[in-house]
Amino acid sequence: MNRNIVPEFSGSFHVSCKNCCMANVCLPLGLTAVELEQLMKIIDRHPPMSRGEHLFEIGDHHKSLYAVRSGSIKVYIPTETGEEQVRRFILPGELLGFDAIEGEMHTCAAVALETTSICEFPYQRLEKLCHSFQGLDHELHRLFGKEIANEHDLLQLLAKKNAEARLASFLLDLSNRLKKRGFSEREFNLTMSRHDISNYLGLAVETVSRLFARFQEDGLLTVKRRHIQLQDMAQIRKLLANSPPAAGKRRAVPAQRRGNTSPYRLRKARTLH
Repeated sequence: MNRNIVPEFSGSFHVSCKNCCMANVCLPLGLTAVELEQLMKIIDRHPPMSRGEHLFEIGDHHKSLYAVRSGSIKVYIPTETGEEQVRRFILPGELLGFDAIEGEMHTCAAVALETTSICEFPYQRLEKLCHSFQGLDHELHRLFGKEIANEHDLLQLLAKKNAEARLASFLLDLSNRLKKRGFSEREFNLTMSRHDISNYLGLAVETVSRLFARFQEDGLLTVKRRHIQLQDMAQIRKLLANSPPAAGKRRAVPAQRRGNTSPYRLRKARTLH
């Protein structure tokens, strides 16, 4: 397998957590052998999803948390005008479905950006296990906290950083997440479109395209269609660290991202203790 890019799904999807290459970044992280064995008993492993196939849509009844084993997923909110507000891109080893825990109904939609394999954790059975296993309860709460931190970081990025810093932050975050999963931190394919990236960063598509071109001219990266090579990561980090506040009129931050409106609240999570 070429480890320089995010791999396509291959092989059987009947793989145990013990043998999964994502076990060191997924929910099983830090569990004892006994806890892991019990967790494996409740997991439903799905056949691969095709690009454009929805895992869930807004308004669907909440029943599970989901972990991406391979591929990638876009989480978004449909707007009244028929457009999308992109909230997050989910990579292998990351979980989704937290949005529906409080209201027991999904407040966003999740669609595969490429061929994607999923592990499903039925929530009621997972909740029962958390009552019995402290390690599993701890890991789940850690992931709740991580979701809240991600939402806060995005709010700060949209509110305080200029366009260059937003794109730099996006590339560095993606690089870091891929590195933790054993992939190259410098060379990867973008499974999301320019439109999705611009939507996520609160920028115009033309601005994102122009910034990619400028970064390439400055020797920070090379880009060919969706294939990215980060050539000067130190300079990209400087763009983020030295970024002044966004000048002029900023694009409005969507209501879902203003203030303390994250759907990932811990009120119901506390029932897992």
